[in-house]
Amino acid sequence: MRVIVYGSLRRKQGNSHWMTNAMWLGDHVLHGYALYNLGHYPAVVPGEGEVYCEVYRITASILAELDELKSNTRDYKRELIQTPYGSAWIYLYKYPTDDLPRIDCGDWVKRE
Repeated sequence: MRVIVYGSLRRKQGNSHWMTNAMWLGDHVLHGYALYNLGHYPAVVPGEGEVYCEVYRITASILAELDELKSNTRDYKRELIQTPYGSAWIYLYKYPTDDLPRIDCGDWVKRE
């Protein structure tokens, strides 16, 4: 199975240690989504724009750990989307983004 990550789970980011035992498959630009800044981590929702991501092959235990990490905030839902590497799970933000700062470049690493 695969997961697509766009923020703090990406390489050299604050939560990248969660991906230590995952196999990086490659980078991907996700079209039709928008990236927002929640402070210490980002939010992605369907919308106009593009988001820079990384795709990883993961085990069921890594997915369970990521589910636990994401459920701590209760802000995300997990959905299956298509990537050039096959279908992958993505964590999408569940709430309105009207009052959140948008990251227009679509890249969490280059947000500032």
